[in-house]
Amino acid sequence: MFKHRGETRTLQHNLRIASLLSFVAGLVNVAGFLAVQRLTTNVTGHFAFFVDELFKLNFLQGFIFFLYIFFFFLGSFVSSFLVELFYKKNFPYVYVLPALIESAILLSVPLFGDLLVLDHPDSLAFLLLFAMGLQNSLVTTISNAAVRTTHLTGLFTDLGIELSQLFFYREHTQRTRLFSSIRLRLTIIFFFFVGGMTGGVFYSSIQLNVLLIAAGVLMLGIALDYWGYAIRKIFNRNA
Repeated sequence: MFKHRGETRTLQHNLRIASLLSFVAGLVNVAGFLAVQRLTTNVTGHFAFFVDELFKLNFLQGFIFFLYIFFFFLGSFVSSFLVELFYKKNFPYVYVLPALIESAILLSVPLFGDLLVLDHPDSLAFLLLFAMGLQNSLVTTISNAAVRTTHLTGLFTDLGIELSQLFFYREHTQRTRLFSSIRLRLTIIFFFFVGGMTGGVFYSSIQLNVLLIAAGVLMLGIALDYWGYAIRKIFNRNA
C-alpha cells in the first residue's frame, strides 16, 4: 500500500492505507485536543483564530496560531521533498520514509509528555501538526489525491456530492466508480472515528502514552506491507 503509485495502484491499496492512516489521525486528533486543547490534525480553525487575533492586535498570540499553520505546512513540505529527493535516486520504499518520521515523533512525544503539556503545550501542538502534515502529504501523493486522512470536512462534502450523483448516474461504469469512491470515503470516516474513540477511551488512563498505540499501528502497517511485498516477490520469482 506504500509502494504502489499511479496505474499500478488499486482500490484495495487505497482502502488499506486509508484505514491505517485515518485511524492514526483520529487518535492523534483526540489525544492532542485532550492534552492541550488544540486541534492537531488540520489548520482550518487555526487560520480563523490567527485572523481574529490580528484584528484584536494580539500579535504574539496571532503568531502562535500562524506557527500552527506553518508546522503543518512544513510537515507537508518535508514529506514531499524527501519523496522526490529519494525517488530520483531510486531509493527503495521511498514512500515509507515520511511514515517512519511520523512514527518517531509519535513515539517520542510520550517521553516528554508531562513536560510538554504543563510547560510547552504549543510545542506539543507543533510536533503533532508537523506529523500530520507529513502524513497528509504522503497519502495525498501516493494515492493521487484520492485519499486524505487528517480531516473530514472535504470528505463529507465529497460524500454528499457522490451520494446525490447516485440518483442521476445510471451507466454501469459510472455507478461502479461512484460506489468505489463512496466505499473509500466511508472507510476513512469510520476508521477516523474508531481512532478518535480509541484515543478518548485510553487517554483517561494513560494520557499521552496513547500515542504509542498510534505509532505501533503505523509501524505494524509498514512492516506488514514490506514483508507482504517481499514474500510476493519471492513467490513470483520462483513461479
